Parts: sequence; C-alpha cells; structure tokens
Amino acid sequence: MSIRQTVIIIDDEAQIRKILKIALESSDFKVIEVENGKDGIVQTATNHPQMVILDIGLPDKDGFSVIKEIRTWSKVPIIILSVRNTEEDIVSALDLGADDYLTKPFNTSELLARIRANIRRSQEIEGENTFINGELKVDLTARAVSRNNAEIKLTNTEYLLLLLFCRNAGKVLTHTFILNQIWGPGSVENSQYLRVFIGQLRKKIENDPSDPKIILTESGVGYRMKMVKIAP
Repeated sequence: MSIRQTVIIIDDEAQIRKILKIALESSDFKVIEVENGKDGIVQTATNHPQMVILDIGLPDKDGFSVIKEIRTWSKVPIIILSVRNTEEDIVSALDLGADDYLTKPFNTSELLARIRANIRRSQEIEGENTFINGELKVDLTARAVSRNNAEIKLTNTEYLLLLLFCRNAGKVLTHTFILNQIWGPGSVENSQYLRVFIGQLRKKIENDPSDPKIILTESGVGYRMKMVKIAP
C-alpha cells in the first residue's frame, strides 16, 4: 500500500476548503485544512507536506509573508489560489518563491494537474546527469545539448539560461528571477536584454522559434519550460 501524499490547504473560506478537500481526497491525497497563516506555517513545518495550497488574503497575515517565511526553511511546492489576479500580485508571489498561481474561481481538474506536475518536479533527483524534454537532450555532466541527436552549440550564457529552465521545468519563472539568477541583481530591470537571449535560445532549441513549444511566454510575468512528448 502506497503512502498518501499530503497537501495543506491554507484558506479562510470554509467552502473553498471543502471543495478542495473533496477533490484532493478523491485523488488519494491526504488533506490538512488551515484557516490562517500562522497555523499554516506551523502545520507545514510539522507535517512536511508534498504540497501547500495558499490563499493570499488571510485573516492574520497575507500569503506573501507566509511564502517568505516557509521559504526560509522549506522548498515544498506552493500553489497560490486567490481572487487577486493582478500582474503585480502574481509576480510578487512567484518572486517570493511560489511555484504556481491560479485565480478563483478555478477549474478543479486544472488544479489537480498542476499539483501533480509540481510534486513530480520537486521529487526529481537533483543529481541526474541527463535531462530530456521531447527531442531536446541536455547532458549535464558534459554540458552538451542536442536536438534529434544533432549537437546544438550554445554560448555559456545560453547554456546557463537553458539549465535554469531545465531545473525548474514546468514552473513559471519571472523576469526578475531569471535576470537575477543569470546576470545578477544589477540586471533585474533589463527585461529587454532577457528577451533577446530567449529569442536566441529558441532559435537553437525550438523546431519553429516563431511558435515555441518548449520555452513558453507567460504574458507580463516571465517564461516557463513546458515538458513535451515526442509524437509516436
């Protein structure tokens, strides 16, 4: 018998918690309900869940401060589920360390798919030597990249950018996060610089750079590497 994965729901709306609990338990997750940020942090630290679903508007502290505190000691995947849907709120949550963001009202099937995808990503072995996404293959030991078994020549910066996406496959990465990781804090305002490098990378790894299937644009927020399947 397999051990059920634990999901903590931090939301002050009882009806939302009820809907989520029914959906999650029917998909064989163990569910812990919490209605405020303080208890949510305690339950996360105590139960070591595989996923946290977090609302931004909580009665005692906002979700942003909850993300910030959890991220000081845990890498548990966090999905924001909130009525707040401004670009500023989404970017702020992702920059603080949230893994995904859905707005209410939400589609239960989509939420479950994102939960599974984020849990899978978090459980990937960090020490793996090869990353494969469709026709794209990255040999992390040899720093070699190929598509359809044909070698792709990348500059050092392009390789580091690709590697960042590989290690965060499926996760939305904000402009600020990418710029800070690749070029440092002094470049966080230079989103145009990033667009140029994304364009160059797409020309080398995408079959059709004008219609990318691997590095997707999340409008106004950043970019995401989509895991694709090879057609049979």
